Amino acid sequence: MADEPEEKKDQKQPEPSLKEEIEAEMKADLDEQVKEEPVDIKVLQKERDDFEDKYLRAAAEISNMNNRFNKERASLLQYDGQKLATAVLPVLDNLERALQSSQDDSDPLKKGVEMVYSHLEAALKDNKVEAVPAEGKFDPTMHQAVQTVPADDDHPKDTIVQVLQKGYKMKDRVLRPAMVVVAS
Repeated sequence: MADEPEEKKDQKQPEPSLKEEIEAEMKADLDEQVKEEPVDIKVLQKERDDFEDKYLRAAAEISNMNNRFNKERASLLQYDGQKLATAVLPVLDNLERALQSSQDDSDPLKKGVEMVYSHLEAALKDNKVEAVPAEGKFDPTMHQAVQTVPADDDHPKDTIVQVLQKGYKMKDRVLRPAMVVVAS
């Protein structure tokens, strides 16, 4: 019977269950990790600052892209009718030649052509298309020299002597340079 009290002692202390063993083991592992890896606030602040910097750079890039897009769109809208105006210019030239070739001012056909010419010219002007000034000094940004003649008293060097074909511009952009004869 001496063995009986020992058995009772063993029975009083129940063996830990599998769940309790696993929890105790996990707790010990976590405690060990916390002791091994102290949290460095400076490292965390640096990481936060890096992420904030990346965020600010990305936000600035997006803002710059939006600004570029808006400028490009405004530029496209500003010169919206450029292609049409360029296509209409030869028609205007032909109407002008027709008016110059007709001698009879009382001809009803000439009057009709004059009306069409003036309406077309007014429509172009309403859309900011106007003739390039082709008098005085030669400007290579607005004039194209197709011929040169020797300079004289009436026409000093680098001045326009004759306009062969009118040039046109839309706002500040040259659609077609004026074809001119220049004194050299």
